[in-house]
Amino acid sequence: MNDPTPFAPLERLDGKVAVIAGGTGAIGLATARRLAALGARCVLLYLRETPAEAETQLAPLPGSGHAAIRAEITDSASLREAASQVQQRFGAVHILVNSAGYTKPVPAADLEALTDELIDDMLKVNFRGVIATIRAFLPLLKASGDGLIVNLSSIAGFTGIGSNLGYVAAKASVDVVGDALARALAPAVRVLSVSPGVVDTAFVPGRGADFNDKAAAGIPLKRVGSVDDIAAAVQACATTLRYATGTRIVVDGGRHL
Repeated sequence: MNDPTPFAPLERLDGKVAVIAGGTGAIGLATARRLAALGARCVLLYLRETPAEAETQLAPLPGSGHAAIRAEITDSASLREAASQVQQRFGAVHILVNSAGYTKPVPAADLEALTDELIDDMLKVNFRGVIATIRAFLPLLKASGDGLIVNLSSIAGFTGIGSNLGYVAAKASVDVVGDALARALAPAVRVLSVSPGVVDTAFVPGRGADFNDKAAAGIPLKRVGSVDDIAAAVQACATTLRYATGTRIVVDGGRHL
């Protein structure tokens, strides 16, 4: 017998459609693998790859019926077109994961290097792009009656320590606007932030094994995060943490402490 309690935990995601912006990135792909393994059909939004390269990313995903669609998160027309393609092919969206973004390391004290252009670009991609993606897919999420938005944020958004101050500002904005949207869109759509610390990817240019080793020494759990750590948190938002909205899930091994 089905549990009649709204927002009760789920074990499976059969019948769900998950759109992942930045879906061909390291965290996006790890998230797609986890959601697909639970029965979701995943749509990977990509930008830099060729269509053929993006399609090859779909092959290893568990299950079937997945898709890759090119979309630029700083171009609302591109996002609307992507949403139209998803509607035509899938008819609904239940989960939207915003994992697209980029950064550039600039020391916090070096305000000369934190140029107007870099600040604008950080906010355009990492904040405006998230909101534009939500705006494009919101009608489909609302129509599902049980939508979920997961924004990949960062502990930089509340610690003030990150790759650059523009990035810090963008992630803080994502968090607080996510809270506002959680209230505005409930109960049809839940909104959560997943906030990693240091993750073993090439996301921040110039950071490698030496940086990770040094960072790990200061983390209470004594290692940096993996992409699967972050993907598991997104999975939890869709399954076991369904009675949660308007908050952040911190996945950093205790780095923020």
